[in-house]
Parts: sequence; structure tokens; C-alpha cells
Amino acid sequence: MKLILCLLIVASAFLSSCNDEPSLQKYFVEKTENKNFIALDLSPNMLNIEVSKLTPDENAALKSFEKVNILAFKLNDSNKAEFESERVKVNEILKEEKYQQLMKFGSGKDGATVSFVGDTEHIDEFVFYANKKENGFAIVRVLGKDMNPSGIMTLMSVLKNANVDLEQLKPLQQMFVK
Repeated sequence: MKLILCLLIVASAFLSSCNDEPSLQKYFVEKTENKNFIALDLSPNMLNIEVSKLTPDENAALKSFEKVNILAFKLNDSNKAEFESERVKVNEILKEEKYQQLMKFGSGKDGATVSFVGDTEHIDEFVFYANKKENGFAIVRVLGKDMNPSGIMTLMSVLKNANVDLEQLKPLQQMFVK
């Protein structure tokens, strides 16, 4: 009887600690199989960067980076209502307290935002969200451990010299070709 009571207490504590608030991670998982979305994941080893040629700062920035998740909605004549609905869902998720907005570009239904999760010196996730009413929208999640804004800028400069296999990005490139 005590064992059953203990199991019930542990199970209820576990279930009550589960968080039902919306998140981009949940959104990505839900939309991966939807035909209107294109989903890509990039890991550091896919970047083909020569680590031996990196400076200590570049190496530290690369080590803080774990992966990139990309989810894009390709707009066409038959999915305009779904586009509007999904755009609203993403905007609502990004209004959650854990997503802190750094920058916003554009206005109306065309624009982009840069947000992050964590505090300014220990960022776990950068989120780039862009939408264009003629094409659709894309969300890019840069995931890592203890990233910081200067490290992300350093990482971006490292990525310029990456030898990425562009075939991996073909589905995303096709989204922006009309």
C-alpha cells in the first residue's frame, strides 16, 4: 500500500511539473510532417569547418553551438488560410516570457525578429523568425550552451568559411524560388 501511495505521489509530481505552455520545440515537432512545411536540422559536423585554422575565440564560439533547426512554411494559393493561422501561432509563441526579443525589422506582415532564451551571457537558444506575405515564413533556432551575442557574431563569421554541402539546403532554397 505504501509503495502504491509513493508511486502515485511521484507520478502526480512528475505530471504536474510537465509544462503545457507553447514552445518552438513543440511547434517544430508538430509541424515536421505537415506538407506545407520544410524542416531541416544542421549539426556542427555538417559545416565542414577546419577547426585547426580557428582562433581561440572562434573555437569557443563553435563549441558553444550544438545545432540549428529550420522550419519554413511555403505559401501557395491553396494554403493562404493555414499560413495566416500558423503565422499567428508563431507570433503568440514568441510573445511568451521566455523568448526575449533583441531586434525587429520590417512592418506589417513582412518582417523579421531576433529573440533569445536564457540570459545575455548564457543563451541557450537564438531564434530568427522572418515572414513575407508572398512567400511564407521561416524560423531558425540556433541551439547551444552558454552562447552570448558576441559569440554568435563570431560564429557567423566562422560560418562564412564553412564548407557546407548546399544539397542539404536545397529544400529551403526552393521555397524562395517562384
